[in-house]
Amino acid sequence: MKHPVDAHVGKRVRHRRWMIGMTQQQLADKVGIKFQQIQKYETGMNRVSASRLWDIADAMGVTIAFFFEGLSEGAADLTHATGDLMADKEALELVRSYYSIPEAQRRRLFDLARVLSDAA
Repeated sequence: MKHPVDAHVGKRVRHRRWMIGMTQQQLADKVGIKFQQIQKYETGMNRVSASRLWDIADAMGVTIAFFFEGLSEGAADLTHATGDLMADKEALELVRSYYSIPEAQRRRLFDLARVLSDAA
């Protein structure tokens, strides 16, 4: 049975990997493991050791704390909107595309989206 913290960390690994446009194979190569192990980490089927999480964080340019963001006290409730949204492939592609837009244009797009959502 998956532990909720393992599942959360795995989702955050997948989320970050998608955000930077990295494949499981590329991450596995940087960390020195097989891509199947990355798959197991991302699904929460295997726990990520502290040293391996350190390597993954380094390979993806984040701190270890990134993988624990969004956990509630005691990890009792892990069903928060951001986690659910980031599990959606289309939403991740949209966010990745958004961040590939130059900052000035991205700000204008954000303002437009806010106006449109207020009008709906």
